[in-house]
Amino acid sequence: MKITPTTWRIGIAAAIILGTIGWLAYSGYGAGKSYYVTIPELTSMGANAYKDQLRVEGFVKPGSIVQDGPNVTFVMNQYESHSPKASLGHLLTVVYKGSEPPPDTFKDNAQALAEGTYGRDGIFHATVLQAKCASKYAPSKPLHPGEPAKPAPSSTAAAASASQPAA
Repeated sequence: MKITPTTWRIGIAAAIILGTIGWLAYSGYGAGKSYYVTIPELTSMGANAYKDQLRVEGFVKPGSIVQDGPNVTFVMNQYESHSPKASLGHLLTVVYKGSEPPPDTFKDNAQALAEGTYGRDGIFHATVLQAKCASKYAPSKPLHPGEPAKPAPSSTAAAASASQPAA
């Protein structure tokens, strides 16, 4: 059986398309990876720190935030400022240049997560910045002293009690 020139063209086109999709999937997988490291781990990585996309978590050092439009420069500390370990000197200067301004919860002593690359200049160049607000997720305070805090009602419990007929 002889293969026609049209069949060859279709086969070559399909091979090129599948090869391109495979290459894009492989390169996208590598570009999307980022390694989570602490500040002491980052500073001890040596030359390996400059190669990979990294995520670093720490606390924003009070008074270090300098905002210039959507861009922010700040110092990240491994420990919270009122922690006894805060004076251990695990500090990292972070320059955030992203497509969005920093979140509203980004402020002094906030726990922050920066994703980006570590430069040979000793500065972490972040393209993604997230801030956590621990007080937002704390249990509610009791109404009266000595009374335990009540958890917020869940939507399923409220729906179940609403569907019960009144007695």
